[in-house]
Amino acid sequence: MPDLKSNAKYLRSNMTPQECKLWNLIRKKQTGCKFLRQYVIGNYIVDFVCRENKIIIEIDGGQHNNPQDIEYDKARTTYLNSLGYKVIRFWNNDIDNNIEGVYENLLKEIGK
Repeated sequence: MPDLKSNAKYLRSNMTPQECKLWNLIRKKQTGCKFLRQYVIGNYIVDFVCRENKIIIEIDGGQHNNPQDIEYDKARTTYLNSLGYKVIRFWNNDIDNNIEGVYENLLKEIGK
């Protein structure tokens, strides 16, 4: 089993451009929620999590469209939902081309 904590630390230091862009909007409780990035939950590392409100934000690239990853993401989401988390997904393309819309959608999803 991989060392998830080490992997999460590595991912925090090597965020994708889309993760950086969204992180700049959600850090410091700008949404009213305290988000953590690249956080270990069970056997998974989630992109962003607000533990208090049980909200997870995942940012997906094109690889999430292939059948294997679709099934993996379904199982992952089912597991996270079973722990009481709401999983919100955004595509890289949406973050790149419509960050304002992504932010508005996020605020609706978290009830702001």
